[in-house]
Amino acid sequence: MVHPHNEPPLNPMPPVVMALFIVIVGVEAAFSLGGYGLIGGPSALGWRLEAMERFAFFGQVLRWMLATGQFPAEHLVRFFSYPFVHASFTHALFAGVMLLAMGKMVAEALGSVRTVVIFFASTFAGALAYGLIVETQVPLIGAFPAVYGLIGGFTYLLWLRLGQLGAQQVRAFSLIGMLLAIQLVFGLIFGGSKDWVADLAGFATGFTLTLLLVPGGWARLIDKLRRD
Repeated sequence: MVHPHNEPPLNPMPPVVMALFIVIVGVEAAFSLGGYGLIGGPSALGWRLEAMERFAFFGQVLRWMLATGQFPAEHLVRFFSYPFVHASFTHALFAGVMLLAMGKMVAEALGSVRTVVIFFASTFAGALAYGLIVETQVPLIGAFPAVYGLIGGFTYLLWLRLGQLGAQQVRAFSLIGMLLAIQLVFGLIFGGSKDWVADLAGFATGFTLTLLLVPGGWARLIDKLRRD
């Protein structure tokens, strides 16, 4: 039995979530320190741009692959590498903080393997939707589509919990509704990009995958629809 005084003041972060966070922060730290000339010498000033050219996801690259039937590894990797390249320190910081918050709750409920599956499946789905739907030369970068996938997973888990408590399950969608509303406002004010398409695709993927990954999740949904 663990004595209350020996319990950690904070619940430990699931290792897989911490590992993803460390990679994101580590990459951004290298870009930021290199940008300030603290590491890497003069060539470090271009590290972020070089990483974007090599690892960001471009919709026109996807369309080229579909048109030619060629799928080289150097371009396929973009579907999964773009979450680790951010536009700025602030961009990476917000993504990292949300990853810790959402990832902790999902990983504690579903386990590490399922959390990784949701993270990278949402990453892939976000890039695919962005490439097929959005006509733009702006690359897709940042971990937000994957984070939105974790939000989707959390939303489904909350939806189940509210149902067990007999509460209004629509409340589970309040977080995604608030986030999309904030994005809309910022877009109207500052002329934001269309990466919300990737975020929404990530959310839908995370929600759907969690439904399938939770034991009995699909049966619960069918039963709920029948009763409604």
